[in-house]
Amino acid sequence: MFERLDQIEARYEELNQALASPEITSDSARYQKTAKAHAEIAPMVEKYREYKDLTRGIAESKAMLADEKDSEMRAYAQEELDKLEGRVGAVEEELKVLLLPKDPNDEKDVILEIRAGTGGDEATLFAAEMFRMYTRYAETQNWKVEVLSTSESSVGGLKEVIAIIEGQRVFSRLKYESGVHRVQRVPATEQQGRVHTSAVTVAVLPEAEDVDIKIEAKDLRIDTFCSSGPGGQSVNTTYSAVRITHIPTNTVVSCQDEKSQIKNREKGMRVLRSRLYEIEMQKQQDALAKERKAMVGSGDRSEKIRTYNFPQNRVTDHRIGLTIHQLQEVMDGKLQPLVDALIAHYQSEKLKHETAGVV
Repeated sequence: MFERLDQIEARYEELNQALASPEITSDSARYQKTAKAHAEIAPMVEKYREYKDLTRGIAESKAMLADEKDSEMRAYAQEELDKLEGRVGAVEEELKVLLLPKDPNDEKDVILEIRAGTGGDEATLFAAEMFRMYTRYAETQNWKVEVLSTSESSVGGLKEVIAIIEGQRVFSRLKYESGVHRVQRVPATEQQGRVHTSAVTVAVLPEAEDVDIKIEAKDLRIDTFCSSGPGGQSVNTTYSAVRITHIPTNTVVSCQDEKSQIKNREKGMRVLRSRLYEIEMQKQQDALAKERKAMVGSGDRSEKIRTYNFPQNRVTDHRIGLTIHQLQEVMDGKLQPLVDALIAHYQSEKLKHETAGVV
């Protein structure tokens, strides 16, 4: 591990020199590429240097204990040694996490898909609330949210919403939100105060670039139709809505939020590309014997990753056994405690597998 860290530190210094070179600074593309490489390894180098400072401090404190006769100085050296030894183990673990192979999708923007599952109208209302929750969280992260497609229910909820979220490291923070989210509460229409259970499915897909997935024109069938729902005079009078079918995989995407057929087609292709990218990633994982469960299930209440219980004011993530008794704060977009806990858990699991030599 430390030999590898020495190599990374040497590379960091090379990049430092390159960033000061007139040859690099005069070339915008090369400068950006170099700066990105520098920024990617900077946290690792900083942590490694902290580790080396700690080990030097430990050696000095031990030397002082061995040579020093004065009791006060020995007490000081022992106190310093205890403090440094307590910190060095934690830093070593942090270094191991930083050295873990990076998810190549972590830097990508995402396609967020939310669909009402079991529970009828109540599920559509909760789907709308969940979309608001993610939108509020995106605001706290300075991310941009753009709706690609929506389907409203008769009670003002959302049967389905598809949006793109753009910003810094979006996928890295939202990738563990995929799955079935269950809500337990008394619906506004319930006369006898009984708690109902509904479910909503969430899928978080890394947005694929043109270089990630190649789509042949001959594999597409594109149909146009009249828009429906809110949209002014052009609704039901122009064929602006677009349905794109990827024939080899039978993947279908519809988009009708824009009045322009061209814009709807562009948005539809972004969603299609990301769905096909997800399919391709799944194939690769299967081939490497790392098959994972489907991103979302049927929407049945039993296939849950998280429960939002309104009567008890709690949110429980069943994968990591975490319960937070601040439901309203979570629904207002304060997701960071859940996000941090999930990232820490899966990093820890990955570290166990790496340590055990599991590929």
